[in-house]
Amino acid sequence: MRKLAVILPILLILSIALAPSASLTTAQDGGEPLKIGLLTDLSAVLQLYGVELQNGLELGLDYETDGTLEIAGRPIEVVVRDYAGDADLAAQQARELIEVEGVEILVGAPDSGVTLGLVSIAAEYDVVLMAGPAADPRITGEFFEPTTFRACRNSYHDSLDIASWAVANVGSNYIQLAPDYAFGYGSVAAFAYGFLEKGATFVGDPIFVPTDTTEFTPYLQQVIDSGADGALFTWAGASAINLFQQAAELGLGVDEDKPVIITGFNSNDIVTAFADESQIGNVGLIVYHYTLPDNEINDWLTEQHIERYSDVPDLFTECGFATAQAIVNGVELAEGSTFTEDLIPALEGLSWEGPKGTYTLRAEDHQATLPMYVVRLDNLDSEEQAFYELVAEVSAEETAPPCEAGADRSSETLDCTPLAERTAE
Repeated sequence: MRKLAVILPILLILSIALAPSASLTTAQDGGEPLKIGLLTDLSAVLQLYGVELQNGLELGLDYETDGTLEIAGRPIEVVVRDYAGDADLAAQQARELIEVEGVEILVGAPDSGVTLGLVSIAAEYDVVLMAGPAADPRITGEFFEPTTFRACRNSYHDSLDIASWAVANVGSNYIQLAPDYAFGYGSVAAFAYGFLEKGATFVGDPIFVPTDTTEFTPYLQQVIDSGADGALFTWAGASAINLFQQAAELGLGVDEDKPVIITGFNSNDIVTAFADESQIGNVGLIVYHYTLPDNEINDWLTEQHIERYSDVPDLFTECGFATAQAIVNGVELAEGSTFTEDLIPALEGLSWEGPKGTYTLRAEDHQATLPMYVVRLDNLDSEEQAFYELVAEVSAEETAPPCEAGADRSSETLDCTPLAERTAE
């Protein structure tokens, strides 16, 4: 039996005909520039997240190098490309960054489909890709490549963060609604895992919705007709406003006989665009909000972000910051080398203190473990955008996702057999 009605805002790269070995001609000697290629969305539907990623990366490089912007004596150059929501363009840009610009490490992207393309390109050219904030677990799971690392959370973290609270306060029967592309598929699988782990049941197949949808009513009606206690919504981008406004109009999370919406709080601009006073008191998951961590690194991030960008850090700023920290520490350990035979072992098992606390890049699947949060919406009018009250900080151990990088990646302490294969057995 559900105890609380909740409506929450959603949480939520022409190939150049050069041989892949061209990447190996880049300089590795001390004093030579280290070029990092950032592929992000600065002009399309995920531009808000793209800016957060870029800001966080820049600040993280500054912080972790003590303002020198040098790693092992090598000055850092960040080469930015806006793929404008186009996966084919992103792939072209990635190849050009490696072949023409001499980029030695890739970072990106906000979009899961784009990032899955980057995974294969980075492997082809034998360069390290730091993935994030794309949340599809398959980036470090089903499509695992040894050249890919992720210092940011994936959808399993989101699921495990909120599942216990939801089952206790909403009910045990659920249905899922998600976008019909990589991010949605990965999120559906991850939330199924987390909620089933906590004893929930799914009363229908996932409802996949085209990404360009603005009229959600037919899909929302399917949610209502399912009879579920709760509906797990995964969505990203500005159309989340349409989704949640239409859900409220249909009574989801408002009427006692309709499903409660379970999702996560989004970037501040998206929250304030459509939330209203009736949602004060709602509880849900959040990846990061600048008011939640209590440590000196987050204080520095917040202070510098306000000073440089005249705004507080937002949802995925932390992801970019932590990614930069991993790069700096990994390359330092590799004594300035970005050759994968040096950098991969330097990154595997790397642990550091970041904006949310302790981060560790698991050696088995190169996925970071990190804390997460459950929060209550306290207000919508704070001039400092201090909107939340902390309900719980959920530890890195509690939100550690399953490893699905392949049985051959398993260790004495972590089974990396894909979940589907475990079930089949």
